[in-house]
Amino acid sequence: MPEVKINGKDYDFDERTSILKALRKVGFNVPTLCNDKRLKPCGACRLCLVEIKGLAEPLVACENNLSDGMKIETHTAELEDARRMNLRMLARKYPVDAFKKFPEKHFHKLARKYGLTSKDFSSKTNGNKIDSTHPYIQVDMSRCIDCFRCVRICEEVEGQFVWQIFGRGRETQIVVDSGTSLRDSNCVSCGACVDTCPTGALEDKSILERGVPTDWTKTVCPYCGTGCEINAGVREEKLVQIKPVQESPVNHGHLCVKGAYAYDFVHSEDRITEPLIRQNGEWKKVSWDEVFKFTAEKLTSIKEKYGADSTAVLGSARAANEENHLAQKFARVVLGTNNVDNCARVCHTPSAAALKIMLGAGAATNSFEDIEMARTIMVCGANPTENHPVLGSRIKQAVLNNKTKLIVIDPRKIELTKYADVHLQLKLGTNIALLNAIAYTIIEENLFDSEFIEERVEKFDKFSKFINDYSPEKVAEICNVEAHLIRQAARIYAGEKPSMCVHGLGMTEHIQGTEGVMNLINLALITGNLGKRGAGVNPLRGQNNVQGAGHMGCDVGVLTGSIPIEEGREHFEKIWGAKIPTNKGLHLMQMFDEAKKGNVKALWSIGYDVFLTLANANETEKSFENLELLIVQDMFLNETAKKFAHVFLPAASSFEKDGTFMNGERRVSRVRKAIEPLGKSKSDWEIICGLAKAMDKGEYFNFNSAEEIWDEIRTLWRGSYGITYERIEKGGLQWDCPDENHPGTQVLHDEKFSNKKTAALRPIKYIPTKETTNKEFPFLLNTGRALYQFNAGTMTGRTKNKELLPTDFLYISTRDAECLKISNKEIIKVKSKYGEIKMPVRIKNNVKSGELFATFHDPKVFLNRLTSFRRDRFVQAPEYKVTAVQIEKIPKEKINEWKG
Repeated sequence: MPEVKINGKDYDFDERTSILKALRKVGFNVPTLCNDKRLKPCGACRLCLVEIKGLAEPLVACENNLSDGMKIETHTAELEDARRMNLRMLARKYPVDAFKKFPEKHFHKLARKYGLTSKDFSSKTNGNKIDSTHPYIQVDMSRCIDCFRCVRICEEVEGQFVWQIFGRGRETQIVVDSGTSLRDSNCVSCGACVDTCPTGALEDKSILERGVPTDWTKTVCPYCGTGCEINAGVREEKLVQIKPVQESPVNHGHLCVKGAYAYDFVHSEDRITEPLIRQNGEWKKVSWDEVFKFTAEKLTSIKEKYGADSTAVLGSARAANEENHLAQKFARVVLGTNNVDNCARVCHTPSAAALKIMLGAGAATNSFEDIEMARTIMVCGANPTENHPVLGSRIKQAVLNNKTKLIVIDPRKIELTKYADVHLQLKLGTNIALLNAIAYTIIEENLFDSEFIEERVEKFDKFSKFINDYSPEKVAEICNVEAHLIRQAARIYAGEKPSMCVHGLGMTEHIQGTEGVMNLINLALITGNLGKRGAGVNPLRGQNNVQGAGHMGCDVGVLTGSIPIEEGREHFEKIWGAKIPTNKGLHLMQMFDEAKKGNVKALWSIGYDVFLTLANANETEKSFENLELLIVQDMFLNETAKKFAHVFLPAASSFEKDGTFMNGERRVSRVRKAIEPLGKSKSDWEIICGLAKAMDKGEYFNFNSAEEIWDEIRTLWRGSYGITYERIEKGGLQWDCPDENHPGTQVLHDEKFSNKKTAALRPIKYIPTKETTNKEFPFLLNTGRALYQFNAGTMTGRTKNKELLPTDFLYISTRDAECLKISNKEIIKVKSKYGEIKMPVRIKNNVKSGELFATFHDPKVFLNRLTSFRRDRFVQAPEYKVTAVQIEKIPKEKINEWKG
């Protein structure tokens, strides 16, 4: 415990730390330009020099640690003169116009503090150093002061290595890796370099075009399930800049291109801000009273004519927890049906089901912090650097800095593959066989955790006998993966513990998706990788509140808190003062099956473009055409609304309301209103309450704020009782959190599983998909997301991300492209048994010969006209990941028709 004297006063510090951190901790503001708490210290700016008694020369405070007995002086006349001189040297070649125009920049504020004026800066301008090619970022290297923060943050946080240092001394230059423009470089547009730049050499174009924010609001990113905390900058009721929250335990002061820049959808010209009713095929603007009256009468009429179970509600992965809670409450209390679900059905419901069946809780076992604690990370069927970029960067940094072992299981060569110790590039649809072979190796080579198995695992002997049929040598032919690689992965996962597994939709969107996740749980159980830091089985959730939507009861079989209906019935009915229906409800896929048969007549779809994103779109279309009432609630007329809706309810964006989101690590965080709702749009919870009132059920929806709704949730679900708005004002909490003194739960199942101390292994037999190639359909198509777009493109498609990825592409290997005589970016026809589309090609060897990959973001492409009717055996999630297709070249005139 160092005891030191600073500027004549005595201080004690608990641990060895840098001099700079210690000084700032006790309130001494020593200036810096190259320092950023996200980065390792480098001492480039020399402004943090301090005097140490007994030393002849000052020390750089950021690079040197405290030692016991130090006597430190921070602001002597000599030190201040030296700092002033250093700043003047930097100012000599720095443009005076920038100094005047942007007074809030850190360098400019520091210069003024030390008495510098416009006379100290250069009057010369150098337009040749400005690069405006990037849609979001302007580069002006005439304002660079060689602090190297951009270089370091790109390397140490993002792991992209775009900014490079050339030359030494006065000849030093910072350039992009392409040697040309930022747009042509390997930049992934995360904005970290802009955020750290103290001068504006790297600047958000939005600031240059719209001015600096006058107000800031802390909230949560509306995109993936990472749940990054952000500061939303507003000027004149418009979003003008997004910055990461530096102290956030989720994103550690980092964002991706979507979180940092893709927010202009909020102010898009085609945003719908008034309620609409379709009359004679045309949309008519109406008041909220009119739309509530019309919709209530239609729903009541359908209920009376066909029964309550002819109606259904789909909650939203983009809506807040409070709003999803009310959506399922509306279904059960107002409509009187358990027909309620959300889009998780088609993505991670297999994960939730597997985890709940085997371990008792349908959510990630661990936290994102465990990435840095793991000795091995196994990434299964996920592409984190594109779909969860902040987590992808953390995985890269763990490998680069902590020497963490990395196993990638994926049919494609993803970015993380180049960092992996082993890549198991399996054939599409063979997850079960491969994971069984890993389990076989662990047991055969005696790599299992016998102590953990003895205390916490059931049916190990039975499982050991079953797994004998899955040797790597036998499975290698099924998966097209060499046996020695399977064994290598097994040895790393079982031997280099703790081992953390993260998985994505490449695990779940198969006919054995739920069972695939069960297999991951099997591996964790036999190796003792559960209930401890740096381990676990962790689904990477796709949307900002998809974990919350299902957990709030927008799931056919559960109530709020993921409590089974019969288990929670008595308590919920008492709190609500209303009965919960006893009929078994329909999940999403069953709703559309029954709609096609004519049994479901009315559907309310909240924040979900079902038509564009559900598999086998041509069959989905038939179901929609059978509905007598389709209510779509969204910010835009999505593809579902355009073609089928009778009523459109304009919803506020997450920047325009209060509430909470639940991220992929079970963390409940505050969402805060940064601007007022545009036009007449309302928050989802206000819309639900308004319609409930119009249907004479307003007494059950008598809420005045999102916090009031959350407090009802707390009374219903014990695991959230300790999570109050007051407690999460500064940062989110992870459930379970049963009382207001509880710190939240970072790791589930530490001493017991949710139901009991032990969990049983489940033998999972590999069942090949029937979606196979033949002469007519010789390729297997895999589908997924890309970095620059998000799901249905409802939000990103209305931002400059369109410049970074203008449409969907079909990725094909060089070998297959040459065989078919297809050129890069050529428009081709892709056809399956279920439909056909046209889309451009990208030739890339990250896919194997015979396999293809395509994204599904662009309505013009409409990829899901290709995907099949096949579904997971447990929860009926569609088999998006395997579709047999053929490719056809098309005439030039047809290509022009597609482009036009």
